[in-house]
Amino acid sequence: MAAAPPSAASRIAVVTGASSGIGAATARGLAEAGYRVVLTARRKDRIEALAEELHAAGHTATAYPLDVTDRAAVDEFATAFRTIGVLVNNAGGALGADPVATGDPEDWRRMYETNVIGTLHLTQALLPKLEASGDGTVVVVSSTAGHATYEGGAGYVAAKHGAHVLAETLRLEIVGRPVRVVEIAPGMVKTDEFALTRFGGDEAKATQVYEGVAEPLTAADVADTITWAVTRPSHVNIDLLVVRPRAQASNSKIHRER
Repeated sequence: MAAAPPSAASRIAVVTGASSGIGAATARGLAEAGYRVVLTARRKDRIEALAEELHAAGHTATAYPLDVTDRAAVDEFATAFRTIGVLVNNAGGALGADPVATGDPEDWRRMYETNVIGTLHLTQALLPKLEASGDGTVVVVSSTAGHATYEGGAGYVAAKHGAHVLAETLRLEIVGRPVRVVEIAPGMVKTDEFALTRFGGDEAKATQVYEGVAEPLTAADVADTITWAVTRPSHVNIDLLVVRPRAQASNSKIHRER
Protein backbone atom coordinates (compact mmCIF):
# COMPACT_ATOMS: atom_id res chain seq x y z
CA MET A 1 0.00 0.00 0.00
CA ALA A 2 1.48 3.32 -1.05
CA ALA A 3 2.38 5.97 1.48
CA ALA A 4 -0.17 8.74 1.84
CA PRO A 5 1.28 12.26 1.53
CA PRO A 6 0.18 14.68 4.25
CA SER A 7 -2.73 16.94 3.37
CA ALA A 8 -2.30 20.70 3.62
CA ALA A 9 -4.24 20.82 6.89
CA SER A 10 -2.33 17.97 8.49
CA ARG A 11 1.20 18.76 7.36
CA ILE A 12 2.71 19.72 10.74
CA ALA A 13 4.25 16.95 12.85
CA VAL A 14 5.33 17.57 16.45
CA VAL A 15 8.01 15.21 17.79
CA THR A 16 8.88 15.19 21.49
CA GLY A 17 12.27 14.05 22.72
CA ALA A 18 13.71 15.04 19.35
CA SER A 19 17.20 15.87 20.60
CA SER A 20 18.61 12.38 20.02
CA GLY A 21 17.88 8.73 19.33
CA ILE A 22 14.44 7.67 18.15
CA GLY A 23 13.04 11.20 18.33
CA ALA A 24 15.70 12.74 16.12
CA ALA A 25 15.50 9.86 13.64
CA THR A 26 11.70 10.14 13.53
CA ALA A 27 11.92 13.86 12.80
CA ARG A 28 14.19 13.06 9.86
CA GLY A 29 11.83 10.38 8.58
CA LEU A 30 8.71 12.55 8.80
CA ALA A 31 10.51 15.49 7.18
CA GLU A 32 11.47 13.25 4.27
CA ALA A 33 7.84 12.13 4.05
CA GLY A 34 6.76 15.73 3.50
CA TYR A 35 5.89 16.95 6.98
CA ARG A 36 6.89 20.26 8.49
CA VAL A 37 8.44 19.01 11.71
CA VAL A 38 8.43 20.76 15.05
CA LEU A 39 11.28 19.50 17.21
CA THR A 40 10.79 19.63 20.96
CA ALA A 41 13.18 18.64 23.75
CA ARG A 42 14.89 20.24 26.73
CA ARG A 43 18.29 20.48 25.01
CA LYS A 44 17.98 23.59 22.90
CA ASP A 45 21.36 23.20 21.17
CA ARG A 46 20.58 19.68 19.97
CA ILE A 47 17.21 20.45 18.40
CA GLU A 48 18.50 23.65 16.82
CA ALA A 49 21.35 21.69 15.22
CA LEU A 50 18.86 19.12 13.91
CA ALA A 51 16.62 21.87 12.52
CA GLU A 52 19.60 23.30 10.68
CA GLU A 53 20.44 19.86 9.29
CA LEU A 54 16.89 19.42 8.01
CA HIS A 55 16.83 22.91 6.50
CA ALA A 56 20.08 22.13 4.68
CA ALA A 57 18.41 19.03 3.24
CA GLY A 58 15.53 21.11 1.88
CA HIS A 59 13.00 20.35 4.61
CA THR A 60 11.04 22.60 6.97
CA ALA A 61 11.79 22.28 10.68
CA THR A 62 11.34 24.38 13.79
CA ALA A 63 13.13 23.88 17.10
CA TYR A 64 11.12 24.59 20.25
CA PRO A 65 12.78 23.90 23.63
CA LEU A 66 10.20 22.21 25.85
CA ASP A 67 10.00 20.16 29.04
CA VAL A 68 6.99 17.89 28.59
CA THR A 69 6.51 17.64 32.36
CA ASP A 70 5.86 21.41 32.60
CA ARG A 71 2.15 21.76 31.89
CA ALA A 72 2.17 25.55 31.70
CA ALA A 73 4.97 25.45 29.11
CA VAL A 74 3.13 22.77 27.13
CA ASP A 75 -0.08 24.82 27.10
CA GLU A 76 1.83 27.87 25.89
CA PHE A 77 3.47 25.76 23.17
CA ALA A 78 0.05 24.57 21.97
CA THR A 79 -1.13 28.14 21.36
CA ALA A 80 1.29 28.38 18.44
CA PHE A 81 -0.88 26.06 16.32
CA ARG A 82 -4.32 26.19 14.79
CA THR A 83 -4.04 22.64 13.49
CA ILE A 84 -1.43 19.92 13.46
CA GLY A 85 -1.43 16.56 11.73
CA VAL A 86 0.82 14.35 13.83
CA LEU A 87 1.96 14.20 17.44
CA VAL A 88 4.75 11.74 18.21
CA ASN A 89 4.97 11.25 21.97
CA ASN A 90 8.53 9.98 22.16
CA ALA A 91 9.97 11.77 25.21
CA GLY A 92 10.72 9.35 28.01
CA GLY A 93 13.41 6.96 29.12
CA ALA A 94 14.56 4.59 31.84
CA LEU A 95 16.38 5.22 35.10
CA GLY A 96 18.02 2.43 37.07
CA ALA A 97 17.68 -1.34 37.03
CA ASP A 98 17.13 -2.08 40.70
CA PRO A 99 14.66 -4.66 42.02
CA VAL A 100 11.38 -3.49 43.54
CA ALA A 101 12.75 -3.99 47.05
CA THR A 102 15.52 -1.40 46.62
CA GLY A 103 14.36 0.79 43.73
CA ASP A 104 14.65 4.54 44.15
CA PRO A 105 11.15 6.07 44.40
CA GLU A 106 12.50 9.30 42.89
CA ASP A 107 13.61 7.39 39.76
CA TRP A 108 10.15 5.82 39.54
CA ARG A 109 8.54 9.24 39.90
CA ARG A 110 10.71 10.80 37.21
CA MET A 111 10.05 7.94 34.79
CA TYR A 112 6.30 8.21 35.34
CA GLU A 113 6.41 11.99 34.90
CA THR A 114 8.23 11.83 31.55
CA ASN A 115 6.79 8.66 30.03
CA VAL A 116 3.16 9.05 31.14
CA ILE A 117 2.39 12.54 32.41
CA GLY A 118 4.46 14.16 29.65
CA THR A 119 2.53 12.15 27.07
CA LEU A 120 -0.73 13.15 28.75
CA HIS A 121 0.22 16.83 28.74
CA LEU A 122 1.05 16.96 25.02
CA THR A 123 -1.90 14.81 24.01
CA GLN A 124 -4.41 16.88 25.98
CA ALA A 125 -2.98 20.19 24.75
CA LEU A 126 -2.79 19.21 21.09
CA LEU A 127 -5.78 16.90 20.65
CA PRO A 128 -8.10 19.76 19.62
CA LYS A 129 -5.50 20.84 17.03
CA LEU A 130 -5.23 17.30 15.70
CA GLU A 131 -9.00 17.00 15.42
CA ALA A 132 -9.23 20.40 13.72
CA SER A 133 -6.95 19.14 10.94
CA GLY A 134 -9.58 16.57 9.96
CA ASP A 135 -6.88 13.92 9.69
CA GLY A 136 -4.79 13.70 12.86
CA THR A 137 -2.54 10.99 14.28
CA VAL A 138 -1.31 10.54 17.84
CA VAL A 139 1.70 8.24 18.14
CA VAL A 140 2.74 6.89 21.53
CA VAL A 141 6.22 5.38 21.54
CA SER A 142 5.97 2.88 24.35
CA SER A 143 8.13 -0.23 24.67
CA THR A 144 7.90 -3.99 24.87
CA ALA A 145 8.38 -3.19 28.57
CA GLY A 146 4.82 -1.91 28.44
CA HIS A 147 3.57 -5.38 27.57
CA ALA A 148 5.73 -7.78 29.61
CA THR A 149 7.67 -7.47 32.85
CA TYR A 150 11.30 -8.33 33.53
CA GLU A 151 13.44 -8.40 36.64
CA GLY A 152 15.18 -5.18 37.52
CA GLY A 153 12.91 -3.11 35.34
CA ALA A 154 9.76 -2.60 37.38
CA GLY A 155 9.88 1.21 37.46
CA TYR A 156 10.33 1.52 33.71
CA VAL A 157 7.89 -1.33 33.06
CA ALA A 158 5.25 0.39 35.20
CA ALA A 159 5.73 3.67 33.35
CA LYS A 160 5.53 2.07 29.91
CA HIS A 161 2.47 0.05 30.94
CA GLY A 162 0.96 3.45 31.77
CA ALA A 163 1.83 4.80 28.33
CA HIS A 164 0.32 1.70 26.70
CA VAL A 165 -2.92 2.02 28.65
CA LEU A 166 -3.13 5.74 27.87
CA ALA A 167 -2.98 5.00 24.14
CA GLU A 168 -5.42 2.11 24.34
CA THR A 169 -7.96 4.08 26.35
CA LEU A 170 -7.68 7.21 24.22
CA ARG A 171 -8.42 5.15 21.13
CA LEU A 172 -11.66 3.92 22.71
CA GLU A 173 -12.67 7.38 23.87
CA ILE A 174 -12.23 9.24 20.57
CA VAL A 175 -13.43 6.61 18.12
CA GLY A 176 -15.49 8.35 15.43
CA ARG A 177 -13.35 11.48 15.48
CA PRO A 178 -10.81 12.12 12.70
CA VAL A 179 -7.79 11.17 14.84
CA ARG A 180 -5.91 7.88 14.82
CA VAL A 181 -4.07 6.55 17.88
CA VAL A 182 -0.97 4.49 17.11
CA GLU A 183 1.28 2.72 19.59
CA ILE A 184 4.78 1.66 18.57
CA ALA A 185 6.45 -0.67 21.08
CA PRO A 186 10.17 -1.19 20.37
CA GLY A 187 12.24 -3.93 21.94
CA MET A 188 16.02 -3.73 22.20
CA VAL A 189 17.20 -0.53 20.52
CA LYS A 190 20.83 0.51 20.68
CA THR A 191 21.15 4.28 20.80
CA ASP A 192 23.89 6.56 22.07
CA GLU A 193 22.08 7.50 25.26
CA PHE A 194 19.30 5.13 26.42
CA ALA A 195 21.33 2.58 28.39
CA LEU A 196 23.95 5.14 29.40
CA THR A 197 21.25 7.31 30.96
CA ARG A 198 19.63 4.32 32.61
CA PHE A 199 22.87 3.41 34.37
CA GLY A 200 23.83 6.93 35.37
CA GLY A 201 26.63 7.27 32.81
CA ASP A 202 28.26 3.92 33.63
CA GLU A 203 29.61 2.93 30.21
CA ALA A 204 30.53 -0.62 31.27
CA LYS A 205 26.97 -1.40 32.39
CA ALA A 206 25.52 0.26 29.31
CA THR A 207 27.74 -1.82 27.04
CA GLN A 208 26.70 -5.06 28.76
CA VAL A 209 23.08 -4.52 27.72
CA TYR A 210 23.98 -5.12 24.06
CA GLU A 211 26.94 -7.46 24.58
CA GLY A 212 26.92 -10.33 22.09
CA VAL A 213 23.79 -9.11 20.26
CA ALA A 214 24.81 -8.97 16.62
CA GLU A 215 22.21 -6.49 15.42
CA PRO A 216 19.99 -4.72 17.94
CA LEU A 217 17.50 -2.29 16.48
CA THR A 218 18.70 1.21 15.64
CA ALA A 219 16.89 4.49 16.12
CA ALA A 220 16.46 4.63 12.34
CA ASP A 221 14.71 1.23 12.38
CA VAL A 222 12.12 2.46 14.85
CA ALA A 223 11.75 5.80 13.07
CA ASP A 224 11.09 3.96 9.82
CA THR A 225 8.34 2.01 11.56
CA ILE A 226 6.78 5.17 12.98
CA THR A 227 6.91 6.95 9.62
CA TRP A 228 5.34 3.94 7.90
CA ALA A 229 2.47 3.85 10.41
CA VAL A 230 1.84 7.59 10.13
CA THR A 231 1.81 7.55 6.33
CA ARG A 232 -0.82 4.81 5.95
CA PRO A 233 -4.08 6.01 4.36
CA SER A 234 -6.32 7.84 6.80
CA HIS A 235 -8.72 4.94 7.31
CA VAL A 236 -5.88 2.60 8.34
CA ASN A 237 -4.98 2.66 12.05
CA ILE A 238 -1.96 0.70 13.23
CA ASP A 239 -3.27 0.16 16.76
CA LEU A 240 -0.14 -1.54 18.10
CA LEU A 241 3.08 -2.49 16.41
CA VAL A 242 5.73 -4.40 18.37
CA VAL A 243 9.16 -4.31 16.75
CA ARG A 244 12.18 -6.27 17.98
CA PRO A 245 15.51 -7.31 16.53
CA ARG A 246 15.60 -10.87 15.23
CA ALA A 247 17.91 -11.81 18.10
CA GLN A 248 15.28 -10.92 20.69
CA ALA A 249 12.35 -13.29 21.19
CA SER A 250 11.09 -11.57 24.35
CA ASN A 251 12.28 -9.07 26.93
CA SER A 252 14.29 -11.79 28.64
CA LYS A 253 15.02 -14.21 25.77
CA ILE A 254 17.89 -12.79 23.74
CA HIS A 255 20.41 -14.60 21.54
CA ARG A 256 23.94 -13.46 22.32
CA GLU A 257 26.90 -14.57 20.25
CA ARG A 258 29.94 -15.36 22.37
